[in-house]
Amino acid sequence: MDPQNLTRVSEFLLLGLSEDPELQPLLFGLFLSMYLLTMFGNLLFILVVSSDPHLHNPMYFFLSNLSLCDIGFTSVTIPKMLTDIHTHHRIISYVNCLIQLFFFCFFGCMDNLLLVVMAYDRFVAICQPLHYPVIMNLHFCGLLVLLSFFLSLLDSQLQSLMMSQLTFCMEVEIPHFFCDPSQLLILACSDITTKNILVYFIGAVFGGVPVSAILFSYAQIVSSILRIPSSGGKYKAFSTCVSHLSVVCLFYGTGIGVYLSSAVSLSPMSGTAATVMYSVVTPMLNPFIYSLRNSDIKRALQRLLS
Repeated sequence: MDPQNLTRVSEFLLLGLSEDPELQPLLFGLFLSMYLLTMFGNLLFILVVSSDPHLHNPMYFFLSNLSLCDIGFTSVTIPKMLTDIHTHHRIISYVNCLIQLFFFCFFGCMDNLLLVVMAYDRFVAICQPLHYPVIMNLHFCGLLVLLSFFLSLLDSQLQSLMMSQLTFCMEVEIPHFFCDPSQLLILACSDITTKNILVYFIGAVFGGVPVSAILFSYAQIVSSILRIPSSGGKYKAFSTCVSHLSVVCLFYGTGIGVYLSSAVSLSPMSGTAATVMYSVVTPMLNPFIYSLRNSDIKRALQRLLS
């Protein structure tokens, strides 16, 4: 495309999940309900953990940080989407788009790394139970969360910097409900070959390495569980990992779906459903997945309510 047809756009149009006017009230009610449920579930989980001394241990410390991260993850996109539906004004400025992209990448990466930290916690608890209190001390747990924070900050800064270098045609329409990095790459008019490679390289590093670490941790965990002589002991050890495994499969399964669909399909709406799953549904379900089969949380909740 000729240079004169390229510009640094000042705003984008977010097309949302659907342009059908009849579906807008349904979408508004559905996503408002999910957002409120996400806020309620995660805030209640944090309150229960912080108010009960019996839950002041590494696993619940990481879960509380995950709940905080999930609140931020959904708050980056859903309030803007609800406002757009309510006001029928779906414009987002270039600067606000980059800000939204920055925080979306930050909280997404933070979620990702916290799941790795929690897998390591389960690995130490099951494979080295006698050394668990020494290894997973408060200082070390704080360092793990702090490391996750700075790595997430690095990831989001790199993503935002690369997106800020893209050049777009006039009147850019984003077929999504937020400034999705993969959609911005598709819509860019400038040559994005190098930037595309960099984006997927960063995705492989901040996605592939954590997945590999989780797989390695669970390979060691399964190996240790199989060496437990009693079936009751095996069940008890494995039951401590079921909730984490459920969240890992939900988060990474949908996240990988987004990357694969954007890589192999030219359809602008590809991957939208998967994005909703890992950016909205997963944060909503996390506190309930970790609480429903957890007797410690149930007892703590009963004590809080009484």
